[in-house]
Amino acid sequence: MKIALLGYGRMGKAIEKFALDRGHEVVYTLDKDEVQGELSLADVAINFSIPQAAVDNIKSALAQSIPVVCGTTGWLDHYQEVVDYCKAQQSGFLYASNFSIGVNLFFKINAIAAKLMKPHQENYHPSLEEIHHVHKLDAPSGTALTLAEGVLSEYNLNGWELENNTKDKLNIKSIREGEVPGTHTVKYTSSIDEISIKHQAFGREGFALGAVVAAEWLAGKQGVYKMDDVLNIS
Repeated sequence: MKIALLGYGRMGKAIEKFALDRGHEVVYTLDKDEVQGELSLADVAINFSIPQAAVDNIKSALAQSIPVVCGTTGWLDHYQEVVDYCKAQQSGFLYASNFSIGVNLFFKINAIAAKLMKPHQENYHPSLEEIHHVHKLDAPSGTALTLAEGVLSEYNLNGWELENNTKDKLNIKSIREGEVPGTHTVKYTSSIDEISIKHQAFGREGFALGAVVAAEWLAGKQGVYKMDDVLNIS
């Protein structure tokens, strides 16, 4: 499989390593103003650019009917625009806030936990905490927002908020420190006890491998997909 890497920073280079190890070829890399190779040669593109460049990068590949796997977060105000463009180009698109297989299983655990807690929401108030490295540009993380969606689908709360502690909202605390790859915790707290579920990444390898697995699955497909489809856990 021939791969285009849209964004060639730390994640792009980690993805390249796994792609090469799995027998694929990187035929195009784009990072800021540095371009190598030819995009038109790619069977699939993987976008891990900065948020500001995501939409243009994605569209540049879709315009050539190259399916795109996107892991960049912080651009989702334009998600429907990209979905509509993908359909118009009869190409393929897969966005995930996190490509780690473990995290996607954690999303399912989170949804099940929220459903179990729903009848007890008068006593247990949920909250989220996410910790990432100091280089991460967006807050809350895309993974935290996906977890928040899982909780809010079951709880009668008025959306989420960052850092405050309003009773009718889901509080998300974002911490940036060191080189932490990503730690996410969902808590349900009452006056007498607390229940929590947690996912801690030990490195970026899981994200990179998951992105390559998603690209392998998406190549040659048309339509809009999620990691649930890749892992068959819809």
